[in-house]
Amino acid sequence: MRIRYYQVDAFTDHVFGGNPAGVCFLDSWLPDAMLQKIALENNLSETAFVVSRGDEFELRWMTPTVEVDLCGHATLAPAFLIFTELAFTGAKITFHTKAGKLGASREEDRIVLDFPSWAPQPCEVPAALAEALGWIPRELYKTRDYLAVFAREDEVASLQPDMTKLAELDCLGVICTAPGNGCDFVSRFFAPRAGIPEDPVTGSAHSTLTPYWSRKLGRPQLHARQLSARRGELWCEDRGDRVGIGGKCALYSRAEIEVPEA
Repeated sequence: MRIRYYQVDAFTDHVFGGNPAGVCFLDSWLPDAMLQKIALENNLSETAFVVSRGDEFELRWMTPTVEVDLCGHATLAPAFLIFTELAFTGAKITFHTKAGKLGASREEDRIVLDFPSWAPQPCEVPAALAEALGWIPRELYKTRDYLAVFAREDEVASLQPDMTKLAELDCLGVICTAPGNGCDFVSRFFAPRAGIPEDPVTGSAHSTLTPYWSRKLGRPQLHARQLSARRGELWCEDRGDRVGIGGKCALYSRAEIEVPEA
């Protein structure tokens, strides 16, 4: 069986930057075990699987080890391909996912995702988290992930967490954030429990970061950077119970993959 496969660098305007996502366009759903094998073989932080349903699309995401409930860069990447490679003529793409309906629209040279807003709730700093990060954050919040807030960009940039200890925490991942130099805020995202020690750029983390920084800075529109080695640029908007997460993409490869018949 041959599957159309692309690799796209998301939240960047050039290849070798941002977060690489694999994107497989399927005629119909394959067994979950096969999807997981493909994601493991691709060995990227996420592979997106897309099935067309007329003018709308079903979308799932898998890391090399697990299926996740929401992923930003692996939504931005298939949206980019649907607009550019599939010649989609609609103004907005609708994805049906485990996180509900997600939207993607073109706004000038960016694609903007319509994502849920996950307002973080304050919590105490577990000793295990401080030990794993090697630093005690100024504030800690919880949604799907922990949100650890630091005072300065250089504190986030210098973190060298213990991935084994992070994987033992009761969350998917840990978002570390601080005010940015030359942008509104910066972040890093660690999710060894999901098979991703450090994610290059994490759109879904901005479902939590956007409402936090919007309240903190007193305005809805924000410019963010993720401080991984590959770096990423995001433009975010607080929309109440939704957030807008915008970014650019660069196509790295077009290919076909071959897998056994299901």
